[in-house]
Amino acid sequence: SPDEFTVVTKAPLVVPPDYSLRPPQPGKNSPAYVAPDGRAQFALFGQDGSRVDGFSQGETAILEITGGAKADPNIRQIVNLETASLIEKSDTFTDQIIFWQEQPVAGQAVDAAAEAERLRENAAAGKAPNEGEVPVIEQRKKAPLEGLF
Repeated sequence: SPDEFTVVTKAPLVVPPDYSLRPPQPGKNSPAYVAPDGRAQFALFGQDGSRVDGFSQGETAILEITGGAKADPNIRQIVNLETASLIEKSDTFTDQIIFWQEQPVAGQAVDAAAEAERLRENAAAGKAPNEGEVPVIEQRKKAPLEGLF
């Protein structure tokens, strides 16, 4: 049986279009030589003559119009530095097991009806809308075993 590592493919012999054979130059590949990675790309993606430097003409035009060609190559590091302060402590597996119920959302809920009434009163009295206390809905505390059953 053939050994897969000893099989070598060679490009077929071609005759130049002007039929005048040029002598080979030492150390240079033949003009018909195609690099193995080029053959693999052609086999996978086909031949695309409109591509220059990995981008099609349309992609290049879009990059020029939008300024994408001038993008900072270190943008990932910049974004990581800017958002480093936003990283929150992740819950561990044991925290998820022990505290399996959803935690209440931080903040206070505004009583919409009472707030509308307060704004109307401020407008009637000629006061600024931000004067006075904002009415909030007080959440009652749950009992220790509430929600288990």
